[in-house]
Amino acid sequence: MLTFLTRRLLSAAGTVLLASVLVFAAVQLLPGDVATQVLGQDATPEAVAALRDQLDLNRPAVLRFAEWLAGAVRGDFGTSLVSGEPVSGALWLHLRNTLLIAAATVAVAVTSSIVLGVVAGLYRDRWPDTLISSLTLAGMSVPEFVVATLLVMALSISVPVLPAVVLDGASAPVADLLPAVVLPTVALSVVMTAYIVRMTRTSVIDVMASEFVTTARLKGLGAWRVVVRHALPSALLPTLNVIAMNVAWLVGGVVVVENVFNYPGIGKLMLESVHSRDLPVLQAVAVVGAAVYVLCNLAADLAAMALNPRLRTGERSTR
Repeated sequence: MLTFLTRRLLSAAGTVLLASVLVFAAVQLLPGDVATQVLGQDATPEAVAALRDQLDLNRPAVLRFAEWLAGAVRGDFGTSLVSGEPVSGALWLHLRNTLLIAAATVAVAVTSSIVLGVVAGLYRDRWPDTLISSLTLAGMSVPEFVVATLLVMALSISVPVLPAVVLDGASAPVADLLPAVVLPTVALSVVMTAYIVRMTRTSVIDVMASEFVTTARLKGLGAWRVVVRHALPSALLPTLNVIAMNVAWLVGGVVVVENVFNYPGIGKLMLESVHSRDLPVLQAVAVVGAAVYVLCNLAADLAAMALNPRLRTGERSTR
């Protein structure tokens, strides 16, 4: 287990490092001059040259990347070109706000999708399966911004019970943001649930047809005991990677939904940094998103080992 964890952590660190290299290189290759973009087209050549010196844009890119990476490891992502304040402060505030949505969405979507997927798999080709499969297909087909718009029309305009947009800034207290979390959570849960339900349904059907489930039934075990104790742990294994990818998608910043609700999350921060060409902020958001994706996949691997004793046995046998 320790060998596996060490190997995966080293692989995760290498992946994040490679992602940071690619992000930094892509940012440097963007057309146009950063100093001119920040100061505007009417800026004098002297002002542009002074800003380039201030931003160290005249230094070799390799040296700038090494300094930026050393700071990023310490949590220092530089200074925003727009606000002049440290990037890390705004980054963690927006990430905190996105985590509110992500946690609520995971709690709702994962729980409901596993239950629906198990029911659909157990009642294959019968009316519960047909109903659940039809709803999940609709959820996968409708874009999240359409779901978000319909929710605003239904619960903010027709029946004004929830706020349509967030008027508070990123530094607002969590208690003030909680009412605004409901609609984004529902919109994201519709899309996220659809994918997990389909994977869970397929896994349950495959596992219920396996030999060890047949053996458990022949031993006289109850139907739900067979499902919960024997079938479900094996059926969840293929679903874990789908859950991990969806969680990374959430925490990495759901740009469209956050933009619809004007929610001050990491996705909205990324849009603002692209619009204003705030390169330090854009680099920080991209690297944090890559780190979240890697960590979610690592968590999925560890969960798979916890659910499947054969993986732990195989790991011990290789040491």
